[in-house]
Amino acid sequence: MPSNVLLNAVSNAVRSRSIAPIGYPPSPYWAGCGLPYIVTRVDSEFPADIIGLQVAEHGPDARVVVVTGEVDTLTAPKLASFLSEQLSVARVVVVDLDGVKFLGSAGLSVLFEANELATRERRVLRLVCHSRIANRALEATELRQHFSFAETVPDALKDSL
Repeated sequence: MPSNVLLNAVSNAVRSRSIAPIGYPPSPYWAGCGLPYIVTRVDSEFPADIIGLQVAEHGPDARVVVVTGEVDTLTAPKLASFLSEQLSVARVVVVDLDGVKFLGSAGLSVLFEANELATRERRVLRLVCHSRIANRALEATELRQHFSFAETVPDALKDSL
């Protein structure tokens, strides 16, 4: 079965609520997106309450990465390799930070470097961030101005595709 046929079949089944997507993203801003996607849960050596990483494929050119938990010195390398991997295969990568409970300097560095990589490779990295903790870290370090933000994941995808 061609991949676009499979993608449409899964999307239709999810919309009709006959199946639920695996690891459905926790962000309420996904509601009403209307774009077909496949969610893949990424297993990690860390328990999900420490860091959780999920990716949703929105066609061949867009990925949404959902980050939950803590991004610190221990977990930042996992996020770095994950974002690099997504930026290597997608023109647009949206990072949903709504579920982040801690964002340390190592995590900020990873986001900044991913943004620089996206710029060098002529790709788009967009952040969706309603996490008070993550926003505070971005503002306190004055890094917020270096990123492109969207209010919701659907807005980030719509404005980028």
